[in-house]
Amino acid sequence: MRTTVDIPDSLYRELKIKAADEGKSVKELVLRAVRLELRPPQPKVKTRKAPVIKSKHPGSLYLDNEKIFEIIPFP
Repeated sequence: MRTTVDIPDSLYRELKIKAADEGKSVKELVLRAVRLELRPPQPKVKTRKAPVIKSKHPGSLYLDNEKIFEIIPFP
């Protein structure tokens, strides 16, 4: 299907440059953007908090492997 879309000149120039950089056509980039927009939303990834190491001197804590092995018991 053919359609007409009005794209501002400055944005179209950026699109042409990106297409040339990627070795693709403007049409390919536009279709990729439409497909991405129509894709079902992805479930959000749950973030996890890193383990907290208690310190007698709160603030920045610089650890090397030796200090980590002292603090955390490894088998």
